[in-house]
Amino acid sequence: MSMMDKLKQMLRGHESQAGQGIDKAGDYVDGRTQNKYSSQVDTAQDKLKDQLRRDQGNPPPPQA
Repeated sequence: MSMMDKLKQMLRGHESQAGQGIDKAGDYVDGRTQNKYSSQVDTAQDKLKDQLRRDQGNPPPPQA
């Protein structure tokens, strides 16, 4: 079993907590870089959350 499979298995059932962790990590990076890369951080957060949803079998939300 690969490390990614183990992580996915550990996150199963804790999606909301993982999403909060992604937000908190992004806020930390924004703070450390004085919001210099906030758009890139926001994009990374969105992609991580979409990947988390896909890994749990939920389709990503429609793009506006």
